[in-house]
Amino acid sequence: MNPAPAIRVRNLSKTFQVPVKAPGMRGAFRALFKKENRIVPAVQDISFDIAPGELVGFLGPNGAGKTTTLKVLSGLLYPTSGEVEILGFAPWKREKDFQMNFSMVMGQRTQLWWDLPARETFVLNQKIFEISDKDFRERRARITELLDIGDLLEVPVKKLSLGERMKAELACAILHYPKILLLDEPTLGLDLVMQKKLRNFIRDYNRETGSTILLTSHNMADVEELCKRVIIIDGGRILYDGDLSKIVERYAPDKLVTLTSSVPLDIAGLKALGKVISHNGSSAELEIPRKDVSRVMGLLLAQVPVVDLSIEELPIEEIIRRVFLENG
Repeated sequence: MNPAPAIRVRNLSKTFQVPVKAPGMRGAFRALFKKENRIVPAVQDISFDIAPGELVGFLGPNGAGKTTTLKVLSGLLYPTSGEVEILGFAPWKREKDFQMNFSMVMGQRTQLWWDLPARETFVLNQKIFEISDKDFRERRARITELLDIGDLLEVPVKKLSLGERMKAELACAILHYPKILLLDEPTLGLDLVMQKKLRNFIRDYNRETGSTILLTSHNMADVEELCKRVIIIDGGRILYDGDLSKIVERYAPDKLVTLTSSVPLDIAGLKALGKVISHNGSSAELEIPRKDVSRVMGLLLAQVPVVDLSIEELPIEEIIRRVFLENG
């Protein structure tokens, strides 16, 4: 028999009332006596289950409804309608057993005390989550070493860079080894090397603790390295829920190659190599089928005096646009 879902969402909707005001002085005067609102749907009738131990990517463009969904799952917002269960609990009831097994890290929000070193918040969380001194010392040492933040714990949070603060936020959020972890843009502000280290840490944490992780990111490398399953949301509705490999194969069969040369590039020659997205003298962007990338790169480097060359995944917005076009 399959275990009960760690996260269960059924027909979840969340709407907001937004004030409406006519332009000009007349509109401002009228608003003083008669306030008008319009209903804006942020999440519209979405349903999904996440099994214990799953690490799932939750993707979508800005304004798609990702953060609103995470806030409902965390209990920060009440749903307008629908059902949500986290480990069998309604999150907005904030029962102790739920709070002791849950954590969320958001790139634009901080749980760290702004004017104090991060270690002070670590000690506070030890008391809140009733972590023994032995477990606290062991976990703090291991987590700070893996995230390379040992020297940062004595620095006031307000003096940390965004990337440094994100690492400290994550370390603080998992000291109590939560069973449910929501990560909103966890690699925000990190350089490429630290992004890789953080992804490795998240993967190892998931494997070792069996925690259930729901991750949002605009960085496709995060998603590709960590998530077998993705949920794509746009306009508050789920467009896709399934294997990442299938969606990449279907909607993103190409790589995006950005090329700068020391001489003007021949547009006809570029078209023979792939789909030309943009061309401006000595610079160009091409979409090249994944299976042909190595061959095409060899041809380019042999034929063109390359000054700069990058190979990237298509932007997540473009992949979502393609999903939307098919499902719209």
